[in-house]
Amino acid sequence: MNKPLILIGAGDHARVLLDILLAQGKNVIGIADKAMPAQTLVYGVPVLGDDDFILRNYSSDSVDLVNGIGSVGSLALRSKVFDFFKNKGYHFASVVHPSAVVSERATLGEGVQILAGAVVNTEAKIGSNTIINTNASVDHGCVIGNSCHIAPGCSLSGCVTVGDNTHIGTGSTVIQGVSIGRNVLLGAGSVVVSDIADNSKAYGVPAKMINTIYMTGGGGEK
Repeated sequence: MNKPLILIGAGDHARVLLDILLAQGKNVIGIADKAMPAQTLVYGVPVLGDDDFILRNYSSDSVDLVNGIGSVGSLALRSKVFDFFKNKGYHFASVVHPSAVVSERATLGEGVQILAGAVVNTEAKIGSNTIINTNASVDHGCVIGNSCHIAPGCSLSGCVTVGDNTHIGTGSTVIQGVSIGRNVLLGAGSVVVSDIADNSKAYGVPAKMINTIYMTGGGGEK
């Protein structure tokens, strides 16, 4: 039996998810967001309170959560929210837009979000809490880590590997068999033709590392 859903966050990414969930007839009973007054309506769904309000009033057995935190500036906040509630025993529901094409032979982790027009091909593995954004393409045999963001319009050729907490910028292309490490920030429009090390920033055509000190601390949206 599907549990009622609570959306964590009310920012831009959260509203995209809420739009999908409502169109699918999902039972979204409320939103958790400390920046908005309680009972504010977003697409007709009320803000209930902050994260602590959810913990006090809704047990992990009574609801599932949807992680509405985006990746503006960093994936750190999105990952932190996911880990916080997982440690409290909550489960995160996945969100898959009806126009997305997802192979039956792909493997999706908990709380994965696959948005409009995205393609996830056969034997691809998508880690928990990862976003495959609008019109992104993840081809056969790719392995995408946890808490990643494959931004709109990206194209990952076959057997690409992406480490945890990595952001692949809008419109980027990654050729077949390339490995991109953990905690990587890849600039928009990049073309990746060789491996990228952990904790790096890279951009360009072809993409080049500009340092190896990028970490996932910093901002985010909620």
